[in-house]
Amino acid sequence: MSRYENPPAPEPADHHEPSEPSEPHGAHDPQGHQPHHHHDFGEGFFQQPPRLGRGLEGHGAVDDFNVGRTPGPIFVNRKGEGGFAGIQTFAKLPVCLTPEDLVAGEIDVAICGVPWDATASGRSGTNHGPLAIRSCDYKGGYGRPHFSLDVRVDALEVLNVCDYGDAPIKVGNTWTTFEGIRKFVGTIVDSGAIPIILGGDHATTWPSATALADHYGHGKVGIVHFDAHADTGPDTPGSLASHGTPMRKLIESGAVPGQNFVQVGLRGYWPDQEIIDWMSERRMRTHFMAEIHRDGFAKVLERAVDEALDQADHLYISLDIDVADPAYAPGTGTPEPGGLTSVDILTAVRRLCAEVGIVGMDVVEVSPPYDDRGEITALLANRAVREALTGIAMRRKGLTEPDYLHPDAVGPGRSMALRHTADADTAGGASDTTPGASDATPPS
Repeated sequence: MSRYENPPAPEPADHHEPSEPSEPHGAHDPQGHQPHHHHDFGEGFFQQPPRLGRGLEGHGAVDDFNVGRTPGPIFVNRKGEGGFAGIQTFAKLPVCLTPEDLVAGEIDVAICGVPWDATASGRSGTNHGPLAIRSCDYKGGYGRPHFSLDVRVDALEVLNVCDYGDAPIKVGNTWTTFEGIRKFVGTIVDSGAIPIILGGDHATTWPSATALADHYGHGKVGIVHFDAHADTGPDTPGSLASHGTPMRKLIESGAVPGQNFVQVGLRGYWPDQEIIDWMSERRMRTHFMAEIHRDGFAKVLERAVDEALDQADHLYISLDIDVADPAYAPGTGTPEPGGLTSVDILTAVRRLCAEVGIVGMDVVEVSPPYDDRGEITALLANRAVREALTGIAMRRKGLTEPDYLHPDAVGPGRSMALRHTADADTAGGASDTTPGASDATPPS
């Protein structure tokens, strides 16, 4: 038995095993016989499952294509290829296809996709998000600089990063797909790497974040959730999950308690007061766009950073791209005007990764069919991942001071011409480096 086929972890002390699902109307024929196909669906198909499963056995990250191969990252691009050449892995990163590859490569961060949109209620197309986020980038990766001009750190020199491919998807089968996502992400976490997940609609945060909670302990993970919407709705009738319910699923399953949530960017016309009251009862911390417009994003971000780990030991970032104003991210399923800017998002992600540290992250709700011809939504998502990598590398290097920027990036606060004049006066021994100081009228 491999180390990824361990027996299920013991239940938390305060967890109660869900009862057997009740038979729905019509589950038996008029003679009382169970239909022959009923066993194919498994527990939870006919009712809302209280939680996902447990354990990583059957995780789907290994197939017969990779049996007998020496484990380790596989470089599928030539060194120095640009973003529009070669094979489109994220940032032209090497590929890992098995958990053993992650371990052998001592991978720090594994980027993977979840091409799923069957639980979206708005415009569809987010199943194409992972592909678009990978392929929109002109920069390339290994063999080319990933040098942040803001902080002067090259994340790909500091970290071992790979593209782990995509989680297995069973089209039309939410329960099986979500179990597969949880196990797939779990293999990354179990290897010691940080997963960064490219969505996909936001319902997939339920299995992705559950994988982190299963590993670190239920109640030990906090989530900073950037979104135009709360995603705390009750169950959608007739559906096992929805992109409007993942945060409620995480709370009700016990994986991430309500007080471990910090939400940023909510606006528009949903949720209603009943759901907002539910959120308050569970002590969720929410920063609406109204607060951001009044106080400024910098102040609200400081509050979110302070709150991020005051109730939990580990941080997960969930970035719904519709937190951005549609001017910056039109390609999404449920756009809402009046949102954050690209700079707001990139700064927030980098700061949280550097100052607080993360154990996982997802970027969801990129819908390429609705993006503009310049692919600005996919590019923003791509750069959010790159800023996360930069922040993780900053933390590795000890650059964790609040809102760190390299001194050469912010300049001296005056024009280049005045800097040259001051330097010349200093070199000449002038006591006053202010231009025109020698002509100034002395005080009377």
